[in-house]
Amino acid sequence: MKLLIKNGTIVNSDKSFKANLVIEGDTIVEITNEEVVADKVIDASGKLVVPGLIDMHVHFRDPGFEYKDDVITGSEAAVAGGVTTCLPMANTFPLNDSRSITEAMIKKAKDRGLIDLLPIGAVTKGFNGDSITEMGDMLEGGAVAFSDDGLPVTNSSVMRSALEYSKGFGSFIISHSEDCAMCHKGVMNEGEISTMLGLQGMPSEGEEIMVSRDMLLAKLTKGHIHIAHVSSEWSLKLITMAKKEGINITCEVAPHHFSFTDSKLLDYDTNFKMSPPLRTKKDVDAIKRGLQSGLIDVIATDHAPHHSDEKSVEFDNAPFGILGLQTLIPLTLKLVEEGVISLEKMVELTSTNPAKILKLDNKGRLEKGMLADIAIIDPEFEYIYDETINKSKSKNTPLYGEKLKGASILTIKSGRVVFDFPKCM
Repeated sequence: MKLLIKNGTIVNSDKSFKANLVIEGDTIVEITNEEVVADKVIDASGKLVVPGLIDMHVHFRDPGFEYKDDVITGSEAAVAGGVTTCLPMANTFPLNDSRSITEAMIKKAKDRGLIDLLPIGAVTKGFNGDSITEMGDMLEGGAVAFSDDGLPVTNSSVMRSALEYSKGFGSFIISHSEDCAMCHKGVMNEGEISTMLGLQGMPSEGEEIMVSRDMLLAKLTKGHIHIAHVSSEWSLKLITMAKKEGINITCEVAPHHFSFTDSKLLDYDTNFKMSPPLRTKKDVDAIKRGLQSGLIDVIATDHAPHHSDEKSVEFDNAPFGILGLQTLIPLTLKLVEEGVISLEKMVELTSTNPAKILKLDNKGRLEKGMLADIAIIDPEFEYIYDETINKSKSKNTPLYGEKLKGASILTIKSGRVVFDFPKCM
């Protein structure tokens, strides 16, 4: 079947232009300004046609915590947010520290058929921090990288070995940068607001110390270290230094860290409780500069669903985490509206760069011969993010019930429409 997307503005990382896009099977076969006869036509007038988003950091809670979310509902939330490729972290139950778990996760996603699921395997067996997993076996099973996200690898010798082994397999390590001794019992950023609220703080130095260590270990091993959910100005200064020195380092930021500051916690709203925590305006401004300059490589959501009963407790006892898949587009488009980044830079951060890091040669751009993973975005569409929109089993986001602007109104995976906003209401 030939599918035509006509009259849209195609946005790649290097340019935007109006054209018609033609899909046959799972592949883009033509981009043209000529008239095309097709079996099915989608009119994208006034809309943005972008490569399917690639989210390098999600938590689908599957296996083990399916009451929060699972691969099925996670996939549904992803495509509703224009995301066609997801990398779920390993902190499941049982942990994804073996090939069998990796393969089971991939099979479940394939059976649902909405997204490509590329699991992140654990760095250490059982997250014990002492011995690394069978990386080669897990990569053969479909894992693409390794992280003990949720916990840091505190033993520097183990992290060195992990970088060396992953390098040997052409893979990389994703670092949850946190010095647990400094952040012990902390529930928010340490600073003026935490003092006012009487809450235990987590100093930004706890993140920065581990960023420093891991960049030095990458320097030693020549391995690739990817710093997850960067939240502080000084972390970005350290990453700037590492990149100037030629260290193999990349990094990501989450939308909540460039959208909110720790002042949002003045009402003790546990939906603003996350790790790393929301920090100060100075940190938010530094992240925006890093996005603008190209220092930051990727925007990833750290989608972390939790049941309402878990969040509706005393602040100290609530778990860390926020939903992100369906708010990725509106929060990132806000940066475009503010003039922080361009539409082309948005595509680079959410699709092109993740594809490059993951060596996905057929993703991240809209051009002839590429896989037809596509999001059609209406940047002016306004809606209330509520139970009619939310596809997750959980609703732990401060944006629940709020008016948002910008959404993927139609998502295509491998040439097949997997989400159509008007039909999903």
